[in-house]
Amino acid sequence: MSQYPLIVSIKRNSHEDGPGIRSVVFFKGCPLRCLFCHSPESQNPKAEITFQSRQCIKCGDCAKVCPEKAIDLNWPGRIHRDRCTLCGMCVQVCPGKGLRLVGTFYKIEELTEILLRDYPFYHHSGGGVTLSGGECTLYPNYLHTLLHTLKATKIHLALETSGYFDYATFRKKILPYLDLIYYDIKILNHKAHQQYTGRSNQRILDNFKRLVKEGVEVHARIPVVPGITATEENLSAIAGFLCKAGAKDVTLLPYNPLGFDMAEQLGRPKPDLPERFMTPSEEKAIENLVKTLLTTGSKLSLCYTS
Repeated sequence: MSQYPLIVSIKRNSHEDGPGIRSVVFFKGCPLRCLFCHSPESQNPKAEITFQSRQCIKCGDCAKVCPEKAIDLNWPGRIHRDRCTLCGMCVQVCPGKGLRLVGTFYKIEELTEILLRDYPFYHHSGGGVTLSGGECTLYPNYLHTLLHTLKATKIHLALETSGYFDYATFRKKILPYLDLIYYDIKILNHKAHQQYTGRSNQRILDNFKRLVKEGVEVHARIPVVPGITATEENLSAIAGFLCKAGAKDVTLLPYNPLGFDMAEQLGRPKPDLPERFMTPSEEKAIENLVKTLLTTGSKLSLCYTS
């Protein structure tokens, strides 16, 4: 994996990715290919071009400058991606911003300067910086330097991860600087995990248990996906695993179908999943189910994000 990661976006003034007011850095690249991914633009570590038909004025400027003749105004997806070399010339001339380049590289000094612009807000709210993705742990050397630099300012540092990383490298280069880890546990059945994410979950489960044993503040999260993760069988298995591992809490993440539009903008097929959010009553039913599945005497606390 490249030592020079691309970043999808930087979200400032976040209240959802850790305590206080935070800035969240979304890295590009992920080893998983979850069918239900709500940010498919973060999967591929390389730059990509999105096409939004609603913002296209069909001026034809993009087709005129494309050296590979990959732009076709009569093609629904606009880009013949088998020809596209991602030169970005079409993006530069698009007046309606129907074409956009996803993925920007920042030197660590540049990124640090951006993140520390909000230092007063971090300081007064107990907030800080959260590194997310994709899977930011794909870039341990970059994260090591970035986290070392940020930690010198004494701000709170958090990380969101799928757990699919080399533990020895993570422990040496990333873990010493973290105050908090949000850790996704999606599917416990090995075969089903392989089917819906493209990877085995053995490394993910092993890494979680190691982190808990080391006394790290790690918060488990379960993305709620109808018919896949939100089944009684899967939720029961995860609850049992978390209790046995000694986890202190678990958060249910609401089902998010917003990634479907992004998949189409990237020229990918739309997944065969519900295209609506779950209703409050449906979410409450899942929450009540998990509560009943927790083992008697368990100290594992449960919450459902809004």
